[in-house]
Amino acid sequence: MRILIADDDPQMLRALRLTLSARGYKIYTAADGAQAITAAIDHHPDTFLIDLDMPKLGGIDVIHGIRSWSQAPILVVSGHASAADKVEALDAGADDYITKPFAIDELLARIRARTRRASAEEATPVVHLGSITIDLVAQRVTRHTPDGHQQIRLTPTEWQFIDILIRNAGKLVTRHTILTTIWGAGHAEDTGYLRLYVSQLRRKLEEDPARPVHLLTEPGMGYRLEGMTT
Repeated sequence: MRILIADDDPQMLRALRLTLSARGYKIYTAADGAQAITAAIDHHPDTFLIDLDMPKLGGIDVIHGIRSWSQAPILVVSGHASAADKVEALDAGADDYITKPFAIDELLARIRARTRRASAEEATPVVHLGSITIDLVAQRVTRHTPDGHQQIRLTPTEWQFIDILIRNAGKLVTRHTILTTIWGAGHAEDTGYLRLYVSQLRRKLEEDPARPVHLLTEPGMGYRLEGMTT
């Protein structure tokens, strides 16, 4: 499992990297909030350990950034012990909060608990958009009609696109997030890519591509997937 640790304390980073690596985890580190966002996009960690007080970009902003495209567990590891700080972090999208100093066994237990919960939530890989069934594991799309079933082929890039929207169903996913996740940071402004692939996906997945009800555009911001059921 891949874990990203974001903390501006070099001793804390080193201690956690050594401890978690010794237990078989693949560890990535970031010394500030900007590095954390970059590492998250580059490595797609399975779990995040985020400090709140970091230079360049604070922990709350990092959590918001991650939550715009990822549902991976986020555990805040912070020296702030007040209830207000905990509530703010949890409201921003964190899954758990542990206060420094902490026992490493407690941290490991919380990582295991959050990982188990995330795995259970991802155990249903089949979703529905009206008459369309999407199997994320088999990468199979089927349209159900009165005359039978029609298989619909998606390209690898279309699969990446729809996967991001499905994992953030009902939420706005920004254009920047989609572009950097699929094509990398060098294409963060290439919005023409998005219009092309959204148009293709609507032709394949919407009953009426000209009047979409599932793949919705938020003008100037990004895209949102609505009407998904499991």
